[in-house]
Order: sequence, then structure tokens, then C-alpha cells
Amino acid sequence: MHTPMSRWILTAVAVAVLASAVDRSLAQDGSLMLTTPASAQMAASQGATLENSSFIYRELPPESRVNELRQHDIITVLVDYRTRMLSEGDAEQRKTSNLTAVLSSWIRFDGKSVKLAPQNDGDPRVAGTYNSQSRAESDVELRDTLSFEIACEIIEIRPNGNLYIEGNQTIRNNEENWRIFLSGEVRREAIQPDRTVSSNSIVKLNIDKDEVGAVRDGYARGWFSKWYDRYKPF
Repeated sequence: MHTPMSRWILTAVAVAVLASAVDRSLAQDGSLMLTTPASAQMAASQGATLENSSFIYRELPPESRVNELRQHDIITVLVDYRTRMLSEGDAEQRKTSNLTAVLSSWIRFDGKSVKLAPQNDGDPRVAGTYNSQSRAESDVELRDTLSFEIACEIIEIRPNGNLYIEGNQTIRNNEENWRIFLSGEVRREAIQPDRTVSSNSIVKLNIDKDEVGAVRDGYARGWFSKWYDRYKPF
């Protein structure tokens, strides 16, 4: 038989075990709705932000962060220039002209005065026919492709926030020498976080590409060919 004292002890032990089980169940609750006291205190003092209220927030790495662009900073321009032009022409011209001219009278000077000259052999007469026919056909197809990357410097920041950039690149390989110059104006918003921008986003784009060397000399035109192609005397 249990005495009143033993019953009281058993009741106290049961209450202590039950309280311990409740504490363990609360500690093992994995609900995302629960907020730690430190996070709750930070959210209450600073307001709800992605850093203190989102469970999937991850800070961007340094290379992906948007940095303020300043004068003399370096950005990379991705040039991908492609054009295609197709022109066809067909012209035909025909012309026929008839000419008949008769000299019905003439004059002569006898030393003192001008008199009518007799035409004993009849009136001089000129007659002719002129036929002209020409036909021209022409087909022109041009394809240009220019693809490269070049580092450019921010030379000036316009009053409206746009950036004026310039880039100069020189490559020399034995006798071959390539020189590329690029300039233009671009919006800040068009520049990616990694400081790259497409050439399609650059206004007033100017690309100057010059080649010097044996390869260029092989297909370059001479001065006479340039003059003849320009004026085409025949």
C-alpha cells in the first residue's frame, strides 16, 4: 500500500517528467515560422529586410555586385557586328531619233552690202536617224562580320549620367600589325555587374580597324586602281 507521502512523491515525479517532455518537443519543432529571439529583436529594431526575414537569402559574391562606376574605370565591350546587304538592279533603255534639216536660203556679201545668195543646185538638206539601245544588270551582295572584345576606359561622365568610353588595342605579330580603336557613349544601366557591355547598347559607336603587313599588302589595291575605280574614265 502506498502512503500519502509516497503518492505525493510519485505525483511530483510524473509532473517533472511531463514538463521535460514538453520542453524537448518544443526544442525539436522545425517550423520555419519560429523566429529566434536575436532575429526577432533585429527585425523589430531595423525593420523587415531580406537579410533578417528571408530563409533563402544569400549574399551575392563580390564579382556579381553592382559597383559605382567612376571616371577612368575600365569596362569590357563585347563587339559582335554583323551586316548583310543584297542589292539587285535591272535597267533597259531604248531611244530612236530622226533628224531632217533643210537650208532654204542663204546670204552673201558682195563687198558693199549683204544680199540673198542664189542656190542654183537646190536647197542643202541634211537627214539622219539615230538609234540607241542600252541594257544594264547588276547584283551586289555584301556580308561583314566583326567580333572581338576590347577593354575601354571611362573618359567622361556626361551630365545626364551617360558614360563616354574609349579603347585602343594594338597587336603585333612579326610583320603583321593590327590596330583597333573604339569609342562611343553608353548608359549606366546597360553595363552588367561584371562590367561588360554589348556594342549594340553603345550610341555613336565608332570602330576603326587598321591592318598593316604582308597579308594586307597581298590584297590591297594600288594607287592607280583606286584612282580608276573612283573616276572610271572608261
